[in-house]
Amino acid sequence: MKNVIFVAALVAFIAPSLAGCGNTIRGLGKDTANTVDATQAAAGTTANAVAN
Repeated sequence: MKNVIFVAALVAFIAPSLAGCGNTIRGLGKDTANTVDATQAAAGTTANAVAN
C-alpha cells in the first residue's frame, strides 16, 4: 500500500513538471521564430536601403 501511495504522489508531482517543461519548449520555439522573423525583416530593410 505504501508503494501505491508513493507512486501516486510521484506521478502527481512529475506530470505537472513535464507539462511545464513542454510549455517552456513551445515558448522557446515561438521566441526563436520571432527572432528569425525580426532578423529577416531587418535584413530586408537593410537590403532595400543599400539598393536605393
